[in-house]
Amino acid sequence: MKKSELPDPFKNAREETGIGKMNDQNDPVAMFLRHKDVRKGAHNWKTFQSGAIPGRIVVPSEVNIRDLRQIPFEVDPPQHADYRAIIEPWFRRPLEEPYTKKLSEIITTAIDEALTQESVEVVNTFALPLQSRALTVLLNSPYSESETWISWGTHVFRSEGDPLDGDKAEVLYTYLDEKIEEAIKNPSGDLYSKLVESEFEGRKLTKDEIKGIMVLTFAGGRDTVINTVTNSIAYFAEHPESLQQIKENPEIINSAVEELIRYFSPLTQMGRVVTQDTQVCEHAAKADTRISLCWASANRDEAVFKNPNEVILDRKMNPHVGFGFSHHNCLGATHARQLMRILLKTLAEKVSSIDIIDFEENIEDLDQFKRKVGFHKINVKFNSKNN
Repeated sequence: MKKSELPDPFKNAREETGIGKMNDQNDPVAMFLRHKDVRKGAHNWKTFQSGAIPGRIVVPSEVNIRDLRQIPFEVDPPQHADYRAIIEPWFRRPLEEPYTKKLSEIITTAIDEALTQESVEVVNTFALPLQSRALTVLLNSPYSESETWISWGTHVFRSEGDPLDGDKAEVLYTYLDEKIEEAIKNPSGDLYSKLVESEFEGRKLTKDEIKGIMVLTFAGGRDTVINTVTNSIAYFAEHPESLQQIKENPEIINSAVEELIRYFSPLTQMGRVVTQDTQVCEHAAKADTRISLCWASANRDEAVFKNPNEVILDRKMNPHVGFGFSHHNCLGATHARQLMRILLKTLAEKVSSIDIIDFEENIEDLDQFKRKVGFHKINVKFNSKNN
């Protein structure tokens, strides 16, 4: 098996029953594995709700480390649409030329620096700084703030050996409290100030609502972007011909990004809470139990994708759910896509090949399944086209 390969652990269960089982802190989860069931479940918010107790729809559950609702992620229609309307224009900014220029500068600098080194640990010294520095563009925050964010590590709620770290979450909360107060006293052009000025249902957003939006912004696009960047670099290390393919055919960059998102599925699943007794794949789902929409399994469904376990950069039909589906489609998807487009373009222009030196895989324990989501660390050497 290639080092960059992510096997599909869900195949047998997806074909045989369509359902997986996972015990999560004594709050079991029934995992929807088939593409059609995942999409139907994502769309059916009346039966499978997001607006449950804060933290319960996340897998693993975060109810024991937070009581702050992440917005609009943990809100159902119709309020969901009203919250989203406040911030959606801001999250479309990655399509604007000045935004793209800043991202390009950050990514080009990162690759140029990597090309001067004999070894680069991609997760912590390339992908994490890249994600954090790109986030300054999304938030319209000073570039220097990224150093603080880098110091938090790859996940804002997890630390090494502790999948749910309440102390680490408190670091983020304290930071956000300070930034929100600062925006109230001295508004600027950043996202905090935008939210301070925004209204919901005829009133100003509360501090908790602003904080809930910002927690989602920091948490939702952190390890997912880091995994996507890291896994893509590992893939190109073992498939240098793909970099050449992109160089010679830049028109496939958009489809290549979508394919990498499909194949790597950086977020394995997201939960919902059942509001009424129902049935899925001939399995009972009782009210107030949890289900999950397993994006990673849906993205390998043979009934939808031809050769689903292959990366086909110019794949024509690709209805993947790597950014979620329906009204809860990922708010940061435009930013993530633009980051990946520029990354692929710059790698193809500047890098001839990438050598993997050593690595440690990151395996997610899902009870019934063990899924490789990427790497805890991977050391590589970037080789320049100019050598």
